[in-house]
Amino acid sequence: MPTQTASLFSAIVAAPFGAMGIRSDRDCVQELVYLPPSYRPQAPTDKLAEKTARQIERYWQEPDFRFSLPLADAGTQFQKRVWQVIAAIPRGEVLTYGDVARCIQSAPRAVGQACGANWFPLVIPCHRVTAAGGLGGFSNHDEETGFHVGVKRWLLAHEGVDGY
Repeated sequence: MPTQTASLFSAIVAAPFGAMGIRSDRDCVQELVYLPPSYRPQAPTDKLAEKTARQIERYWQEPDFRFSLPLADAGTQFQKRVWQVIAAIPRGEVLTYGDVARCIQSAPRAVGQACGANWFPLVIPCHRVTAAGGLGGFSNHDEETGFHVGVKRWLLAHEGVDGY
């Protein structure tokens, strides 16, 4: 991985599926990014990145772990409404895009786009939203196989959701 790519992150945490990139500043987490196995761990550059890395590592060990991090104000009002519903989905359960759409009186495709625009995966667990007939896409990737869908499958299995 090029050095300039690694410098985009305040820390990179090893993950069972690859790695998790953390972007933070002194005050809040700016973004969390699923990264493939070619990314190597990177020590935190600030206290918030260190706290975030510790919490992510706890989640790898305990799927019931609840994050407590200051998040940047990101997303449109619509995306925030979708993310609020997603954040309330308990571990071990899933909702479909249609279920979430009915909660906020919207359309499933718009919900899917808001899921894909989530800046804080794991903290806002968009992996808990699936298609009516299967897994659905993940992180704006619609393919049936591949890295991102593999991450979604791993996260759901980690949380005790079978069948995907």
